[in-house]
Amino acid sequence: MRLMTGNVYFTVDELAEKLDTSYRSIYRYIDTFKELGFVVEKIHGNVYRLVKMPSPFKDLSKLVYFSDEEAKVLCNLIENLNSTHSLKASLYKKLAAIYDITSINEFKGSKSNAASVQAISNAIAEKKRVVLKNYASSHSGETRDRVVEPFAFTNNHIEVWAYDCEKGDCRLFKIPRIEWVDILPEDWENEKKHHRKNIDAFHMAYDGDGTPVKLELSLRAKNLLLEEFPLAEAFVHQEKEKWVFDGVVGPLEGVGRFCIGLAKDVKVVDSPELEKYISDYINDYLK
Repeated sequence: MRLMTGNVYFTVDELAEKLDTSYRSIYRYIDTFKELGFVVEKIHGNVYRLVKMPSPFKDLSKLVYFSDEEAKVLCNLIENLNSTHSLKASLYKKLAAIYDITSINEFKGSKSNAASVQAISNAIAEKKRVVLKNYASSHSGETRDRVVEPFAFTNNHIEVWAYDCEKGDCRLFKIPRIEWVDILPEDWENEKKHHRKNIDAFHMAYDGDGTPVKLELSLRAKNLLLEEFPLAEAFVHQEKEKWVFDGVVGPLEGVGRFCIGLAKDVKVVDSPELEKYISDYINDYLK
């Protein structure tokens, strides 16, 4: 794909030589690109080109338009199509090509959120630090300025991955909690430390191995879990008349909120860390 979008035009035979394969394989690759939704132009003879990407898209992965949650919902919608539907197979192919990427090509929201997204996008492109003005943190319960190095969006641009210069760690910051964004003149100083953490089924970020959790769910709890957290479906299965969530989570706050809110419909099974978290939470509340 890089060869077919570069500055040099190669014939099919030249591509085959460079990739140490047959010209027939190159034609199969070209057919695959077309099936997955890319536009392939025939320049002349046996010279083919992938349509040139717009200048902002320097990485092929940035042509992806769906978050994981969106992709999961789309998969379910496609699955509900009649098995004889002529478009079902092609839709699956195109979605499979982008399923693991969390990015979209545009943001739709309030004017203030859109302005914050635009400012952060500019800062990422220029590798600049920013001030998230009056950021309202639900974790600390404080509203104050945060100096960060933003480096990637996730979840439909509702959140941004950024290195927190005060905490010395990479965190997710929610766009709606930012009053406005000031781009600072300082360049990034911690680019080597920029990384996206794991995201569990309850949308909590974490490093390392996480905590194993097993829950028995009523039908009501199972339905509410999958409606609120579509990615949890990969960890849910049925055992006799019970539904079971069996997976790894990050901070226990996410799964804890779910269990406490549906206490009559959820049973914690062989998960001592989660049992202690819930017990401590209830004791603190009763005090």
